[in-house]
Amino acid sequence: MSISGKIDPVVRPIAATDIAEALVEGLRDFQALPIYGLAFGALYAAGGIGIILCLTALGMAYLAYPLAAGFALMGPFVAIGLYEVSRRRETGQPVSFGAIWSAIRSRSEIGWMAFVALFFFVAWMYQVWLLISLLLGPHASFSSLQEFVTVVLTTSEGRLFLAIGNAVGATLALILFSLTVVSFPLLLDREVDFVTAMVTSVRAVVTSPLPMIGWAAVIVMLLIVSALPYFLGLIVTLPVLGHATWHLYRRIVAPV
Repeated sequence: MSISGKIDPVVRPIAATDIAEALVEGLRDFQALPIYGLAFGALYAAGGIGIILCLTALGMAYLAYPLAAGFALMGPFVAIGLYEVSRRRETGQPVSFGAIWSAIRSRSEIGWMAFVALFFFVAWMYQVWLLISLLLGPHASFSSLQEFVTVVLTTSEGRLFLAIGNAVGATLALILFSLTVVSFPLLLDREVDFVTAMVTSVRAVVTSPLPMIGWAAVIVMLLIVSALPYFLGLIVTLPVLGHATWHLYRRIVAPV
């Protein structure tokens, strides 16, 4: 039972073939309604570009890599609109930006899930600052991204910073993935509280650990490759992944 007294959603096991089929279905959704995918993808890419420009203007371009990696943690929240597009296409409902916004706004629990994602982003950036202070010096500052990369790759302290930072980041990303991979689509689909949604999401990962970790790896690799050309690849990658996540959710959580 959920904390609201309702029956908990039923979680079904999945296989690697389900992930492949969900990706195909996600691509079909994007091809059928590209304007929405491109809009949300462009919004996400613009956020990444804006972050880099702000860091450059502030003389903190050396934080581009850790901040860009942390920014990826907000992907599930940005993709909410894409889940709604897939949901409406699936049920034959009309799709418009107004309808998407109304659906998202009517689900108050989504706001709490957004707060969870933001919390992990802040935690990620805090640990980056902490590691820089502990390993590279409390007053460490770099004139350029190139100088920062040189220090990280050519000094023992820098390599330790890179190893620990990536390990902590991977842990945070896996935890957030487990909490959100099913919860955001579930909150759009049903009237459940955000705690039940997170528990259901974790249950989905525990039920099918290898396929779900494989899905997480696919997401990470595609986001990294897409972010390299100044985040522009995200304009296409985010919508395909977003639509695919909805279809994977449909395979994981049994219908009412």
